[in-house]
Amino acid sequence: MARRLMKGNEAVAEAAVRAGCRFFAGYPITPQSEVLEYLSKRMGEVGGTFLQSESELAGISMIYGAAACGFRAFTSSSGPGYSLMQEGISYIASAELPCLLLDVQRYGSGLGDIFIGQSDYWQCVKNGGHGDYRSIVYAPNSVQEIADLAVLGFEKAEEYRNPVTLLSDASISQMMEPVELPEMREHDPDQFDWALKGKGTGESKRHTSVMYYMSDYDTYIQSKYREIEEKEQRWESFQTEDAELVLVAYGISSRICAEAVALSRARGRRVGLIRPISLYPFPVKAFEPLPCVKAYLTVEMSKLAQMAEDVALASGMKHPIYTKTGGTALYDSAEVCGEIEAVLSGEAKEAF
Repeated sequence: MARRLMKGNEAVAEAAVRAGCRFFAGYPITPQSEVLEYLSKRMGEVGGTFLQSESELAGISMIYGAAACGFRAFTSSSGPGYSLMQEGISYIASAELPCLLLDVQRYGSGLGDIFIGQSDYWQCVKNGGHGDYRSIVYAPNSVQEIADLAVLGFEKAEEYRNPVTLLSDASISQMMEPVELPEMREHDPDQFDWALKGKGTGESKRHTSVMYYMSDYDTYIQSKYREIEEKEQRWESFQTEDAELVLVAYGISSRICAEAVALSRARGRRVGLIRPISLYPFPVKAFEPLPCVKAYLTVEMSKLAQMAEDVALASGMKHPIYTKTGGTALYDSAEVCGEIEAVLSGEAKEAF
C-alpha cells in the first residue's frame, strides 16, 4: 500500500480512483471543493471521466446514467448541494443502482455558512428524497477511515444495489493525516447482468423504479432493508463494559469524546463511548450488552441533537438521554468533561 500525508478530501478522491471509480460528476462547494480539484486532474490520468456539472441536480442525473451502465460512479457536495440532489438520489435508489455519495457537512439550514457542523444527519440518514428507500450511511472519523470507507462504500453499493453516502464534516475532510491507500484496481462495468451495454445485442434492459415491474415489491423491499439492518451495523465501543455513563458521537465529535472519556476515567468516572460508523443502519447492537449503564450522553455539532433520536430508539428508552449540542466551532475535551460532570452530578437536564 502507498502511504501519504493527505487532506481528507484528497484521500477520499484518491481512494475512489483506486477502487476503480472512473466517473465523477459534481459541482464545487465549500468545504468539499478539493474533491473536484483533485479529480479534475486525476481522472484524466487513469482514463476516467470528470465532469463539473452546471448544477448538483445535473450532476446526480449523470451519476444515474453512469451507474446504470455498471460504472463505479461518485459525486460529492456539502449540505445545500446535497439537498439539491435528493430527487436524483431517490430515483437512483428506486432503480436499484449502486453509487457513492459524499456529503462534507457545514453548519446551518438554507445556505448555512462555512462553519464546522454536523447538521446534515437527518437529511442523510433519514433521507431527504421522496418515497420508501434508505441510503447506507458511513461516518468516518479520520483521514484513513474516509479512504477505507470509500472503498467499502462501492462494494456495499454493488452488493445491495443501493446508494451509499459518506457523511463527513469539515474537520475530517480538511485535516491532513497519514493515510495508507489501497492498491489500484480496475472495475469491469460489464460484469453485471443488469448493466446497460449499449451494444444493440442481447435482451432489452431498463432502469426505472423496480416497483413498476416487480410483482412482490412490497415483500422484497422490506426484506432488502431488513437484511442491511441485520448485517451491516458498524461501530466502535470504548470502555463501555463497566460504564455508568456512555457517550455516543460520530465523526470529529467522537475523537473529542474519546479524549474526554480518557480524562474522565483518570478522575475515577466510569464513562465509555459508542462511536457509530454506520449511521444507517444505526448500530443498535452496540447498545445491547451494557449491564452497568445508567444514562447516555450524545455529543454532536448540531443545535437540535439530531442523532439523539436514534440513540433513544436504539437504547429502548431504558435510561435517561442527555445531549451536548454545538455547531459553528469545535468544542474541546474539557467542555465535554464538564458536561459529563453535570450529568453525573444530576445538574444536567434530560433530553429524553
